[in-house]
Amino acid sequence: MTHFRIAEAARLLGVSDDTVRRWTDGGSLPVSTDASGRKVIAGADLAAFARAQAHATPDPSGVGRSARNRFVGLVTSISSDKVMSQVEMQCGPHRVVSLMSTEAVEELGLEVGSLAVSIVKASQIIVETPGGMA
Repeated sequence: MTHFRIAEAARLLGVSDDTVRRWTDGGSLPVSTDASGRKVIAGADLAAFARAQAHATPDPSGVGRSARNRFVGLVTSISSDKVMSQVEMQCGPHRVVSLMSTEAVEELGLEVGSLAVSIVKASQIIVETPGGMA
């Protein structure tokens, strides 16, 4: 089983080492020691904890849809020419970039600072592992 040291877990969760230590000391995140006596967190425990801590920003549209990969965020940049536009959004820690017609940008009233919802529907998803190890 994969194990992560405190600093690695902190980096993956986007928090400080001290925050992870508080969680482990408080019993919120299970911790054990490795053969060298260092504190480590089992990968499965870290994944479960990360999932439990994830809070999606509520979708303000009030529209029901089948797509589950929705990212609520702010428009941070728009580059347009006569036909096409590149719209960048910051959705929590994720940067989402969309190419769409300039007409769509105008119809949606998108501008830097607009609240928007990005819906990702992909036919392929590629998963990589560090160091190319499977």
